Amino acid sequence: MPEPAYRRVLLKLSGEALMGEQAFGIDPAVTTQIAKDIAEIQGLGVQTAVVIGGGNLFRGLAASAKGMDRATADYMGMLATVINALALQDALENQGVLTRVASAIEMRAVAEPFIRRRAIRHLEKGRVVIFAAGTGNPYFTTDTAAALRAMEMKADVILKGTKVDGIYTADPMIDKTATKFDRISYLQVIDKGLRVMDSTAITLCMDNRLPIIIFNLRTPGNLRRTVMGEPIGSIVTA
Repeated sequence: MPEPAYRRVLLKLSGEALMGEQAFGIDPAVTTQIAKDIAEIQGLGVQTAVVIGGGNLFRGLAASAKGMDRATADYMGMLATVINALALQDALENQGVLTRVASAIEMRAVAEPFIRRRAIRHLEKGRVVIFAAGTGNPYFTTDTAAALRAMEMKADVILKGTKVDGIYTADPMIDKTATKFDRISYLQVIDKGLRVMDSTAITLCMDNRLPIIIFNLRTPGNLRRTVMGEPIGSIVTA
């Protein structure tokens, strides 16, 4: 069998990825499918870390726009990511995948605290590590947390699973004339205002030359195809 193109990856999932077609919450069928995809690449020997958002349960930025204190709203959003991380952990363990949840906010009853060397050791032992609670700080998104954790884990690439098959000039769900970028630079993403990840995360990746691949997570098997190096989605590089 051909070797995977990447040996250690960080998968970035939005909280909305767990929603499926629901308007709110967690769809067990969708969560199970994501767990199956992750189990598939684990079977290939790919070390996998996951950063998950909380937008399906609570979005701090939206709450602060309605008058809530931004720091308070962001902490609530971080707690939502812990709920999602536990849901994904349960789905992964039902697939027979050893999993650890590492939280940036200490809560020993449900997750271990994030310790960089311990998390790397879990990856080396073949466990999936799910990073919860973002960076542990308000005013930073889970996109930035994904970039930060990817570099701390020395990941080869960030894989961002979305509902579209790459980066487009506009939202392809709305604008049918939108064209897809197979490859694009970090500076082009920033200059064109493309909503791939927030600007802090993009800048962090650019400074450390960490590639980002955007792909459609909703198609079963796409995660495996991506780690095998197939031209799935769009890649952001220098």
